[in-house]
Amino acid sequence: MEKLSVCMIVKDEEENIERCLRSVSWADEVVVVDSGSVDRTLEICERFDCRIVKTEWLGFGRTQKLSVDSASNDWVLSLGADEEVTESLKEKVLGILESPQYKGYSIKRNSFYLGRMIRHCGWNRDYPLRLFDRRYGNYNDSIIHEKVVIDGEGGRINEPLLHYTYPDLASHIERINSYSMLGAKKAFDRGRRSNPCCAMVRGFLKFIKMYFIQLGVLDGIIGLVLSFNSGYGVYLKYIKLWELHRKKKIRASE
Repeated sequence: MEKLSVCMIVKDEEENIERCLRSVSWADEVVVVDSGSVDRTLEICERFDCRIVKTEWLGFGRTQKLSVDSASNDWVLSLGADEEVTESLKEKVLGILESPQYKGYSIKRNSFYLGRMIRHCGWNRDYPLRLFDRRYGNYNDSIIHEKVVIDGEGGRINEPLLHYTYPDLASHIERINSYSMLGAKKAFDRGRRSNPCCAMVRGFLKFIKMYFIQLGVLDGIIGLVLSFNSGYGVYLKYIKLWELHRKKKIRASE
C-alpha cells in the first residue's frame, strides 16, 4: 500500500482544525503549513503530532505547493482546516492506495453554509482534485482559486468530503472582501478591465445563475442568502478591478 501524507495550510483555525485532524488520524503523516497563527491552532496540531512548517504568507497557490513539497510521501491528500474526511471516504482512499489506477482523484465535496448543507446553487457539482501523486502534479501558483494540476488522467471519488464553510454571515462577508480584492488584482495583472455597469451586471448574473439556473431556490432562505452574497462578491471583484485601473490612470496623469 502507498503511504499517505495529509497536507494543509492554516492560520488561526482553532475552531475547525481539531475536527479535521481527528478525521485523518489514520494517515501516515499530517503536514501543517502555518502562516502566523496567534490562537491555539499550533497547540492543537502539536497534540496530534503533526509536522509543522512555519512560513510567511506566499499566496494560496505557492503556500499550498509548499505544503505538498514538505510531505514525506508521494501520495498526498490536500485538505482545508474546515474540512472533514468521512468514514466512507477514508475507506475509499485506503482502497485506492492499495493499487492506484490514476495519478490523481477529484473528490465530491458536500458544503455547509450557515450550518446547513447546500444541495444546489452549483455547490452540488463540487469535485476538487485533492488526492494525488505529487510526482505527477502539484498546485499552480495562483494567488487565489488555486488548483492541483496533474500530468495524466484523473479519477473521481463519490464518497464525500465535508466542508464547513461559513458558520455565520460575518465570516462570509470578511472572506468576500478579501477574496474580491485578490480576484481583482489577479484580473488586473492579466490586463482585464471593468466598469461600474459591468460589475453590477456580472453580480446580478451570478445571482441569477446560482438561485434560478442552479436551483438555489430549492435550498430555501439559506439558498437565497448564499446566492445573493455570492453575486455581491462578484460585483465587488469587478468594481475593485475598475478602481485599480482608475487609480493607475490617476497616478499616470500626476
